Amino acid sequence: MKIARFYYQERELYGVVEDHQVKIIEGDIFGSYRVSEETLSLSEVKLLAPVKPSKVIGVGLNYRAVAKDKGVELPSEPILFLKPPSGIIGPGDSVIVPEIVKKPVFEVELAVVIGKKAKNVTEEAALDYCLGYTLANDITAKDHMVKGQPWAKGKSFDTFTPVGPYIVTGINPETTEIALLLNGEQKQLSSTADMVFNVRQLIAFISQIMTLEAGDLIITGTPLGGGDFAGGDVFTLSSPELGELTNPVR
Repeated sequence: MKIARFYYQERELYGVVEDHQVKIIEGDIFGSYRVSEETLSLSEVKLLAPVKPSKVIGVGLNYRAVAKDKGVELPSEPILFLKPPSGIIGPGDSVIVPEIVKKPVFEVELAVVIGKKAKNVTEEAALDYCLGYTLANDITAKDHMVKGQPWAKGKSFDTFTPVGPYIVTGINPETTEIALLLNGEQKQLSSTADMVFNVRQLIAFISQIMTLEAGDLIITGTPLGGGDFAGGDVFTLSSPELGELTNPVR
């Protein structure tokens, strides 16, 4: 199932996407809801980022190929950082690079959408707390990432977390293909099979540290190929299971 969040006639709604149409959801996607028979064309609505998280938890160095390329050992436990909700933008929204950022970098990632409050969950039960998955671009200001210092500044600029297009349920997060094209040229292509820590392990580990709330996002690390971009460029994140997310840069 593909769940979209969108604007229609000054209303913010959720709906189930089928082909090029969306059926409006009545109720709370994180609780009790029903799919109505009220149907709209996707061309009639403005897609939004599919969630409004209380927090975004990032994972660093989580692809084996990246560690090999850097010549470093695999981490013994997940490397975590936080990104603010103000960084979230949706399909078609512009990434705005401020003048103080001279070296922005793109990073396609699988994002996990938490479906209900999770604290101290086991790996075996972890996926019970996941509503679904989406694509994310963990944009990073590399010139504001000082070695040995916290990552918050380089990861936290507004608009630096494009997410979408939908929340997709029923996929296998351990074999999901993700890719990024920059101006139509493929820059990243990999599978989550190369992740050091899989989704079950990440949810269980993070929930030992902090309470995960419904709608929170875990962005699970980027594969090899992340790189520089500039104003006027256009990203397209893609996945056979998750769809496409396009954002221009200005």
